Amino acid sequence: MEKEINEFETANPLIVQYETKYQEAFKALNEEWISTYFKMEEADYKALDNADSYILQNGGCIIVALLNNEPVGVCALIKMNDPEYDYELAKMAVSPKAQGKRIGWLLGQEIIEKAKSLGAKKLYLESNTILAPAINLYYKLGFTEVTGRVTPYERCNIQMKLVL
Repeated sequence: MEKEINEFETANPLIVQYETKYQEAFKALNEEWISTYFKMEEADYKALDNADSYILQNGGCIIVALLNNEPVGVCALIKMNDPEYDYELAKMAVSPKAQGKRIGWLLGQEIIEKAKSLGAKKLYLESNTILAPAINLYYKLGFTEVTGRVTPYERCNIQMKLVL
């Protein structure tokens, strides 16, 4: 008996720079995971509805993972106005149909390299420990836990940093 092969099982993702044509995917991929586990918050809408003005025009960047030319993952670097951290790693999302294919790992590695190329010394992120695969990924990427920072997110119960 032959096993049906899912097109995503055999494909290699291509990581590309964000273009306006990916705006809908950037928002949809993030809304999907946020709405599954939590509720959308004001800070989510600010970043997802205004990616160009809120992220890109302020010195940040967004990358997109494509499988067969379909956006299946996204990740952003948001420039921080903070004496300790240069950028926030934010809005990382991978479509459920493409999870388990190392796309989050590839996005994480690529966004860290991008931060280094922009001269960043320290990255920051916020998450929630209910997202165990994401937290494990952040640890594998080298992030460590920090405490005591103010967050705009009700759902945030873990904050992490990465010294580059």
